[in-house]
Amino acid sequence: MAETEREHHEGNEIADPDREVGELVGKLTRPGELEPAERRRLLGRLAQALSSGAKRARVTGAGRGRWLADVFLNIAPRIPIRDLHTLSDHHHGLTGEELADDLVRTAQKATMTVGAIGGALAAAEFAAPPLLLSAPAQLVAETIVVAAVEVKLLAELHEVYGVHVQGTGAQRAVAFTAAWAKQRGIDPLTPASVSIALGAATKTALRNRLLRTLGRHLTTLGPFLTGAVAGGALNRMATKKLGQAVRDDLRVKRTLPAGEQPELRKPRELSHGKRDELDP
Repeated sequence: MAETEREHHEGNEIADPDREVGELVGKLTRPGELEPAERRRLLGRLAQALSSGAKRARVTGAGRGRWLADVFLNIAPRIPIRDLHTLSDHHHGLTGEELADDLVRTAQKATMTVGAIGGALAAAEFAAPPLLLSAPAQLVAETIVVAAVEVKLLAELHEVYGVHVQGTGAQRAVAFTAAWAKQRGIDPLTPASVSIALGAATKTALRNRLLRTLGRHLTTLGPFLTGAVAGGALNRMATKKLGQAVRDDLRVKRTLPAGEQPELRKPRELSHGKRDELDP
C-alpha cells in the first residue's frame, strides 16, 4: 500500500491523519515574516485540512469541542519553541524585560495578522452569523493558529524568565498547552503544574479555551472589511492580556536547583473510546 494511502487508512480515527495540520501550523508559527499571499495560502490549506479532518472524524454537535482539543494536542509538539540564546539572537541581542516586551509585540503582530486575514476570508462568505458549532473552516483555522502563536509566546517567556520545564519536547508542549488553557505561567515548584498527564479538568479547560477563542472570532463575521479589522484588533488585545498575565506569574516564579526539577509523569495510553480518562 502506498505511504499516503496507508496514512489515510491508519488515520481514520484521529483528527489529523496526514499530519498536514501540524505541518501547516508549524510553518505559520515559524520565526520570521511570511509574505501576505503565502500566509493566506497556508491558512486556506489549513482550513481545508481541518474541514477534511472533521468530516473523517464525523464531528458533529458538542463533539466539535473535543475534536478541536484533540487536534491541538496533536499539533502542539510541532510548535517551534526557541531557547534563550536563540531568542536573544533573533531579537537583536535583547535580554530580560526588553526581550519579553519584544516577544509579546511580535506575538501580537502575528495574531493580529492572522485575525485580519481570517476575518477577511470569513467576510467574503458573509451571509448570517452561524452557530458556534458550525463555524466556517477559516475561523477554525484561525483559532488553531492563534492558539499556537500564544502557546509559543507562553513557552518562550518561560525561557526569558528562567522558569525551566523539564521533559521531552512533546512533554513540554503538553505542559505549556495546559498552562495556556488556564492563561497562567507554570510554577516548577508545584509538581502538579508541570505534569504532562492531562486530567479531565485540564482537557475541559483546553476545550473551553479553544471554543472561547473560536467564539471571539465569530464576532468578526461581517460584510466587507469589518471582519478583518475586528479580527485583528480582538486577537491583538487578547494576546497582550495573555502576555501580561504570564509575565506577572513568571516574575515571582523560581526554578529549582539543578537535579531537583520535578519529573513529568507519562500519561496512560489512550484508547479512542476513552480520550478523557487520563491521570489526574
